[in-house]
Amino acid sequence: MSRLSSLRPVLPILIGASVMLSLAMGLRQSLGIFVPPLTRDVGISVGDFTIAVAIQNLTWGILQPIAGALAVRVGFRPLMVGGSALYLLGLVLLASAHSLLFVIIGAGLLIGTAMATTGTAMAMATASSAVSPQMRSMVLGFVSASGSLGAMLAAPIGQAITQDWGWRMGVAAFVVLAIVMLPAAWTAGRVDKSRPPLDARQAEQSGRQALMSALRHPPFLVMAFAYTVCGMQLVFLTTHLPAYLDICGMDPMLSAQALGLIGGFNVLGSLFFGWAGGRVNKLLLLGCIYMLRSIGFIWFFHTLPTPGSTMVFASVMGFLWLGVSPLVQGWIAQTFGLRWQAMIAGVAFFSHQLGSFIGAFGGGWLYDLMSNYSMAWKIGAGLGLTVGAIQIGFALRSRTQAPRLAV
Repeated sequence: MSRLSSLRPVLPILIGASVMLSLAMGLRQSLGIFVPPLTRDVGISVGDFTIAVAIQNLTWGILQPIAGALAVRVGFRPLMVGGSALYLLGLVLLASAHSLLFVIIGAGLLIGTAMATTGTAMAMATASSAVSPQMRSMVLGFVSASGSLGAMLAAPIGQAITQDWGWRMGVAAFVVLAIVMLPAAWTAGRVDKSRPPLDARQAEQSGRQALMSALRHPPFLVMAFAYTVCGMQLVFLTTHLPAYLDICGMDPMLSAQALGLIGGFNVLGSLFFGWAGGRVNKLLLLGCIYMLRSIGFIWFFHTLPTPGSTMVFASVMGFLWLGVSPLVQGWIAQTFGLRWQAMIAGVAFFSHQLGSFIGAFGGGWLYDLMSNYSMAWKIGAGLGLTVGAIQIGFALRSRTQAPRLAV
């Protein structure tokens, strides 16, 4: 009870970060429901749309380390509030798009830039800075779980409005939801005034020294490499699952229900892995997640989907979805400290976003080339099994102590 009572002063910060992350992730993950009607209306191919999604993920990845470094200098609040405003602008441009260019600028560049300051790395760094080390893993699990609640809300609302009034009104509904990000980001920004003092080594360590410390640490490199395939699998699903189900003749509402179910089970998975990360080797848990996801891919995609199999698949993927976030962020915080956590996590996240780029663009390119998703899912499953085994093997062999901080 004493630990829980210690959270009361920082509860507004944690709620603000959770709401911001929930909407940022949930709206972005639900953009796939607009692919069939948007591509037909604007006159672009599925591959064209996935160029925008790929650019979004690449922009997010490139800017994430920069945003993390800036947070040390200017604080979290200006970055998060500014990113929320960019998110709104990106959705407005997407809702009014009549050509591929505006789809790329809105859904690609602007939302990608916004995600660098409102997404997982920034929200997790905010939460980490607000709580004690003893509560950190569990709190990160709660904040990560919130990243799914937005999809549970956005996907069904967006799909229902799209069916009745068209995809532009569906995106307009996302704009209304995204407005809530602004006060949430402002509230989360209170962490700038409540961050605990750093120890002497962290206070003296420069960003370059922290970065080189991470890049010389083998467990970090292995984790970042595996994170690439993680991004490829997740973005392939959020971008292409609605189109895949549409091709297979499923009810369009099924894709929205699947994305919502992913969000619901992600809450449970994030809470579980946040709890487990405080008790079991975090890198070992990451490897298990990647392997189990890949087994799920093989089971679902090797036969034609049914409503029942789609719901089961979405449930399993949801449980294994953002559980990686509290594990990665918690391991980075305990290994490299809090000051440069957002920057180092941003470097790892860049590798994740390279995978996201491949998952979005590569999936669309292979579909346009082969008129099916068979090769795309097989590549994703095979790579997931491989990196999962490597991550598990390296976690079992590697030393557990943290690298010595450069001063």
